[in-house]
Amino acid sequence: MCELLAMSANVPTDICFSFSGLMQRGGNTGPHRDGWGVTFYEGKGCRSFKDPKPSAQSPIAELVTKYPMKSEAVICHIRQANSGKVCLENTHPFVRQMWGRNWTYAHNGQLKDFEKKLPIEFHLPIGTTDSEHAFCWILDQLHLEFGAKQVDAKLLFDFIASLAAKIDKLGVANIIITDGEYLFAYCSNNLHWLTRRAPFGQASLIDAEMAVDFQKETTSNDVVTVIATKPLTDNETWHKMSAGQWQLFCLGKLVAGDIICQEKA
Repeated sequence: MCELLAMSANVPTDICFSFSGLMQRGGNTGPHRDGWGVTFYEGKGCRSFKDPKPSAQSPIAELVTKYPMKSEAVICHIRQANSGKVCLENTHPFVRQMWGRNWTYAHNGQLKDFEKKLPIEFHLPIGTTDSEHAFCWILDQLHLEFGAKQVDAKLLFDFIASLAAKIDKLGVANIIITDGEYLFAYCSNNLHWLTRRAPFGQASLIDAEMAVDFQKETTSNDVVTVIATKPLTDNETWHKMSAGQWQLFCLGKLVAGDIICQEKA
């Protein structure tokens, strides 16, 4: 299946180090050869880079590893296609506007009968993946539940968590979604996270010969959380999320989370 990577930070931070490891799994150390993408936020604005080619051989991915775009919220995805052909419109992450904000979504897994079980009306997919369809269904449900104005974050993401659990019943649905301020993660079967804060130490990548001393790159007030399908470093403590667990981060800090009881059909 695909792999996910996301970051939430309290100061503008680049993701070059983590992405350098992830991109190698796109056709080099891993089988995820069917495209990749990344979305960076700058305030309410965001910029996305996508390529249907393997990230390990993509000149655009190489640019991302060397161009330190600093952001407080980032979502990345490398694809191993199982729904929809390999093409740009089917490449994650997907970005849509709602309530005056850019919402970004990426999904790892496979869903059955999604067109029937997740009917959509207002937010129509551009591509043909189960992932984008599920994202459009979430946006439809938010529109129907809350109307024209964004509500309190706790109420909003509690509801998004219930939607993620419904999607998960259709197969496998590891989900990352953000509005640029809050970063939501739902674990179906495989998702890990870690938070880096003072005192910072060194980290070395699993998939590339690269290490960094974060003490030299940060201040004592920095807080950075990284979420990934599988751990990216071999000398840090990653926390594995449980099936049905969701967590909400804001500015690098964990602000909400729960275990949702679910029984898959």
